[in-house]
Amino acid sequence: MEDLSSFPENTFGFVYKIKHLPTQKMYIGKKVLHHQRKTKLTKKDLALYEGQPGRKPKYKVIKKESDWKTYYGSNKSLLELLKTEPIENFERDIITLSPNKKLLTYYETKWLFVYQALEKPEEFFNDNILGKFFTSDFDMWN
Repeated sequence: MEDLSSFPENTFGFVYKIKHLPTQKMYIGKKVLHHQRKTKLTKKDLALYEGQPGRKPKYKVIKKESDWKTYYGSNKSLLELLKTEPIENFERDIITLSPNKKLLTYYETKWLFVYQALEKPEEFFNDNILGKFFTSDFDMWN
């Protein structure tokens, strides 16, 4: 996907897989397409509401495109590799798209379980799911 127009309408975000080609080790994560934040209205913004009935708003929502084109995840080991190796050593693929935040988290979790990412630390950079399930939880079985 090259730009936002490449995505179907109402796409909130996507689940992606990054593969380190020399080792074939992978990372699964999620990314939103836009960031939203509330910002206080300026005097100029408030002037637009002068003379209108009802309570004036105090905030407006700013929507901004995220860094989805260049994002490679939050895993420390993966980010260290990205600093030392050429970008050509990494392959990024979108696994699935999502229409909202809740399903985005569901799909990321689903794919981490489907790929058994925590059970295969030699194949995946991921070391936890939702901050609740950890690779170390499986150590007692080995």
